[in-house]
Amino acid sequence: MNLSLTPELEQFVHTQVASGKYSSFEEVVLAALQSLAERERIYKGRFEELQREIELGVEASLRGEVVDSKTVFSQLQQKLQQRREQAC
Repeated sequence: MNLSLTPELEQFVHTQVASGKYSSFEEVVLAALQSLAERERIYKGRFEELQREIELGVEASLRGEVVDSKTVFSQLQQKLQQRREQAC
């Protein structure tokens, strides 16, 4: 497999190898791909979790378990104020 990199990325790879963290170009690329695969796995998990939360919200809404927006924003403002007070 051939791989073309921008000059900046090529320099980055050389710097990583020169630092001693990696012994070759291939090791740097492998580490980068493993990192990308892990990031994608995390993203997929978060996306699936968000889908489940949306489904729960829709189901609650269909059962009539809803809160009006005025109440929601009031509660959010109270929480924000509490956090500001705790930060001081």
